[in-house]
Amino acid sequence: MTKSLVSLEVPAEGVAVVTVAGAPPNACSFDVVEQVAARLGEARENGARVTVLASGTPGCWLGHASLRDLIAMVDGRPTSGDGAAWFRAMDELSAGPVVTIAAISGDTAGGGAELGWACDLRVADESARFAQPEVMIGVPTGLGGTARLARLIGRTAAAEMVLDGASVSSARLHELGAVNRVVPDGRAREVGVAWAQRLAARPPEALAMLKQILHESEDLPLHEALANEQRRFQQVVRTVEARERMEAVRRRYDAGESAAEIYDEPFEP
Repeated sequence: MTKSLVSLEVPAEGVAVVTVAGAPPNACSFDVVEQVAARLGEARENGARVTVLASGTPGCWLGHASLRDLIAMVDGRPTSGDGAAWFRAMDELSAGPVVTIAAISGDTAGGGAELGWACDLRVADESARFAQPEVMIGVPTGLGGTARLARLIGRTAAAEMVLDGASVSSARLHELGAVNRVVPDGRAREVGVAWAQRLAARPPEALAMLKQILHESEDLPLHEALANEQRRFQQVVRTVEARERMEAVRRRYDAGESAAEIYDEPFEP
């Protein structure tokens, strides 16, 4: 494995930032993704409730999977790292208990974009562009560039991206629902970390359970998803922490506060 290009920071309690460095186009070699998976796991084990995935390369977020590694894998030759790390990273981002935010500060494509689709939330610079160019390389997507993307933006829009392969702006993906917030260039990381701090202040049991419900609901018919949601609700609502928080909010209602006064917290970092 090459020297570490992936760092882990803890800017606030419950918040972790995993940053991928490297020269443009910031291609995701197998060893780099192995480091990403390890840092995500480390953040989770150290108590992170929200993790931001960011880039340390100006103008570029995470690039597509290293073609050098992909060709070596197909040829049966050694690769720079463990290819299975892609799946570990995806699981940490999408299926683990930690809420994940992609702070997309530049162009991203292929496997890099697929890491972004696996996150729960996405903040993108105005100039960032997204692509699933695999068709131009001669292969289909392999890590969610079709399946996850279609769930985010619908089949028709996803079909255009994967069948044509051309890049799409962050503004367009915001319209389609794949990007939560578009911010001025250079602010994706800042806004992502600020949002992570806001979410990490939420009751941890509820936050983690809602992440779990979101993940589980993707694969269930509606009636099963509703039943599962109720089961998860019952697991949390009876805890001491939930009871104490419900009582605190009830007292505020009884004191005459409105729902807007209790719940509305403007977020404009």
